[in-house]
Amino acid sequence: MDRNPSPPPPSRDQDEEVVAGGDCIGSTVYSKHWLFGVLSGLIQIVSPENTKSSSDDEEQQMELDEEMENEICRVWDMSMDEDVALFLQEFNAPDIFLGVLAKSKCPRLREICVGILGNMACFQEICVSISSDKNLGQVLLHCLYDSDPPTLLETSRLLLTCISQTEVANVWVERIREHPAIYDSICFIMSSSTNVDLLVKVGEVVDKLFDLDEKLMLEWIGNGAVQPLDQPQEESEEQQVFRIVPCVLEAAKQVRSENLEGLDAYMHILQLLTTVDDGIQAIVQCSDTGKDTWNLLFDLVCHEFCQPDDPPIILQEQKTVLASIFSVLSAIYASQSEQEYLKIENVDLPLIDSLIRVLQNVEQCQKKPENSAESNAEETKKSDLTQDDFHLKILKDISCEFLSNIFQVLTKDIVAKGLKEGQLNKQKCCCAFHNLLPFYSPVVEDFLKILHEVDKTLARNLEESFPSLKRREEMTRGT
Repeated sequence: MDRNPSPPPPSRDQDEEVVAGGDCIGSTVYSKHWLFGVLSGLIQIVSPENTKSSSDDEEQQMELDEEMENEICRVWDMSMDEDVALFLQEFNAPDIFLGVLAKSKCPRLREICVGILGNMACFQEICVSISSDKNLGQVLLHCLYDSDPPTLLETSRLLLTCISQTEVANVWVERIREHPAIYDSICFIMSSSTNVDLLVKVGEVVDKLFDLDEKLMLEWIGNGAVQPLDQPQEESEEQQVFRIVPCVLEAAKQVRSENLEGLDAYMHILQLLTTVDDGIQAIVQCSDTGKDTWNLLFDLVCHEFCQPDDPPIILQEQKTVLASIFSVLSAIYASQSEQEYLKIENVDLPLIDSLIRVLQNVEQCQKKPENSAESNAEETKKSDLTQDDFHLKILKDISCEFLSNIFQVLTKDIVAKGLKEGQLNKQKCCCAFHNLLPFYSPVVEDFLKILHEVDKTLARNLEESFPSLKRREEMTRGT
């Protein structure tokens, strides 16, 4: 979990004293009196007499007393309990944290306060209350400009929690739209941070924002848009122009080997960009950006995911990220076929090999267990299976569409090379035909015509395996 490790529990004597005194918060053993004391200590920290200090005391303000840190960390841990969170809300703790965030220069204290608010926001009633506080909302968004990675991580976690609540999501989207500098801050994090946890959470925030609001996504695409080629781009280090796609790519490269969920989020961001024309242009208009995007995604599907020696079940973990990657590759393939990095002799056969292997594994994953006992056990997980089948179907549909597009541009030489190198054979062609028919019948028929010129025996065997193709071929010859 994205929080501080739990502090030591109270001693047994302390627990007995709390219970005996009727001082418990809700059904917990946590003391109201003790919590009042901690919050009062926080108030003292940000009181005017403590904040109006000379420059000699600034270094001291950056540090947090060890005893105070331990106590406030305990509150952080306690705030995951709903009774405690509600009690903090009733005691107006968010206002206290607001004062700390507005006045304190101590990064650790700021991190902990945002972390407590993040825990509290996990409960709907409190999330609505926090989100409706304009001042608190402004201060929390200002935390996205912070230079302290732990504070940024907790702020991102809090923001993701809030925008995941349908009742308040639009409130936060509008606030973010009103603060254009947030775009620069998020892009800076994605392009420069090496903190994987922070990158994952920021990626999830951007993914959720784009999924919620296409207008905001279009605005962010337009920020730092590529200038026309006939206009020189003059960017100084002081006035760096962030572009969304290179920043997303840089973050994806950082998380790719360490966090699949984080990579999934960044690949889905790219997929969302391809749902609008401006987004596709943001990827392909600059040849370097298009090439970088293609190379990263091509490497993932051809050399990392769903490899020949992987068990088919691995697809269950990779299905959503693969669907996003194939969707983006397909969009680039369709819009930039003249680019050097998309020459068919370089990309088509490896992609065909990967796509067919994915389709083969989808078929294996969708097979139902024959044993009745297993069937009964699986029936208890019907909702999970339905969800898995849904995502597998999306991956299958995207893979089939992409495969059909590649089949349409295959030449006799490429098919011959594929048969020689093993990317194409009877088993793989049967899998491709099985998945492409009947929706892509013309594509399969055109491929068969080329195959007749390269390997008549294989072409006839495939026609025997798919009678509808043989009948259609005979009808064509008869006319």
